[in-house]
Amino acid sequence: MRTYLVTGGAGFIGSNYIHYMFEKYGDEIRIINVDALTYAGNPENLKSIENRDNYTFIKANICDRAAISKIFEENDIDRVVHFAAESHVDRSIKDPGVFVQTNVLGTAVMLDCARAAWEKDGVYPEGKKFLHVSTDEVYGSLPEGDGYFYETTPYAPHSPYSASKAGSDMLVRAYMDTYHFPANITNCSNNYGPFQFPEKLIPLMINNALSGKKLPVYGDGKNVRDWLYVADHAKAIDMVQEKGRLFETYNVGGHNEKQNIEIVTIIIDTLLEILPDSDPRKANVSRDLITYVEDRKGHDRRYAIAPDKIKKEIGWEPDTMFKDGIKLTIKWYLENEEWMKNVTSGDYQKYYEEMYRNR
Repeated sequence: MRTYLVTGGAGFIGSNYIHYMFEKYGDEIRIINVDALTYAGNPENLKSIENRDNYTFIKANICDRAAISKIFEENDIDRVVHFAAESHVDRSIKDPGVFVQTNVLGTAVMLDCARAAWEKDGVYPEGKKFLHVSTDEVYGSLPEGDGYFYETTPYAPHSPYSASKAGSDMLVRAYMDTYHFPANITNCSNNYGPFQFPEKLIPLMINNALSGKKLPVYGDGKNVRDWLYVADHAKAIDMVQEKGRLFETYNVGGHNEKQNIEIVTIIIDTLLEILPDSDPRKANVSRDLITYVEDRKGHDRRYAIAPDKIKKEIGWEPDTMFKDGIKLTIKWYLENEEWMKNVTSGDYQKYYEEMYRNR
């Protein structure tokens, strides 16, 4: 039985990946999920699988070298899928140090512990692999309507978040070059789907619209992002693990470029379409809620990924068009209202008010 060590598996993408893997492989694999359970890590995301015999949850921080070393010592880990990261740009602007600590130093700990466990006289057993999950934001910003990010695009991060992820990417590259460490890097576009914490654009807008709250849109709302349904991303990660060439980087994009303001209006229109007239929340939903706020510092204008390499070498391409994925996403949030209430209580409310009260 192959054993996977997944970091950050209680978060948005990590939990979707774990669900995908169990749906695909069932009892053929074992997954050990390591998560510090910070604000965005939610055990409820994995409630349906928590009692599986081939699933283990360990509460630990990836910066805790002793804890991570112990996991490798006590388990024969075949694959590491490294999601754990601080990931929200606004929070990185407010507190960059936390992002450097987790994203750079935490990745260094993971690399060191995996190398110590796997390497014997400079040789790694066949089948061992470390996959580092990163972001397209490391590439910086593209001109509007012109060009795409490729694996060869020079790094030009603009926010503390993207700089910290670029740093972690470079560490992985250095280990591959220096130690011949068996790894891959994936750089993905914006994910959306179930279990996403509502500080991110799509769940934030869904939640606010249903409550009749303002829908804060940065600047002129014309910043462009390439949107990838999270289940398609999970599939890509698995395919890179199975078919990707060692030491290679693969860009994972959705071919779904949208302006932020487009996303907001699509969410409003879809909610009005899906909600029955008998649902009192429908009366709250209106384009009048859209409120333009002061632009984010260092706000990149456009991201767009060319997933040509992963399609050519591995055969992956996104299955979900945005028009379908956004409906699936909205329906999930409508059906999981209690989940949203639980994650938006307490500290999140304080954070939200602090971020937007003066904008």
